[in-house]
Amino acid sequence: MMEQRNYITRQGYDRLKSELLDLMDCERPKVVEVVHWAASNGDRSENGDYLYGKKRLREIDRRIRFLMKRLEIAEIVDPTVHRGKDTIFFGAYVTYLRESGEEVSIRVLGTDEADSAKNEVTWVSPVARSLLRRSVGDEVWLSTPSGTERVEVLGVHYG
Repeated sequence: MMEQRNYITRQGYDRLKSELLDLMDCERPKVVEVVHWAASNGDRSENGDYLYGKKRLREIDRRIRFLMKRLEIAEIVDPTVHRGKDTIFFGAYVTYLRESGEEVSIRVLGTDEADSAKNEVTWVSPVARSLLRRSVGDEVWLSTPSGTERVEVLGVHYG
């Protein structure tokens, strides 16, 4: 199976790298110290600090491996190269009009950085796939959980 491209903005890449370095340089050493201290206290079978610490170390190590793999295959994209264009590409801020008359604003980002709470969608999501390469004024069919809906692209900008 071919590895899917991992497009990401510079800001998203820097956030992942910062998290990785924090885990490796700060959090992991603190937990190792607690586990070492707890292990020196004798019986490990009922030692909460030891058991919790070992569990937390496994979680940290798993996250470190995940972040290292994602950063290794990351392709940093600079959305500002499209500044001034009204066509939707990776990194675009998009406003579209739903059939109900509601205006929706989203941003198309990478899978490792999109946050739905901030109206960010991944570039591989059904919404983004329908919108990519469309321009202001285009009418697009979107697949939504409630069915297919026609929307009109109102605006595109690149921050």
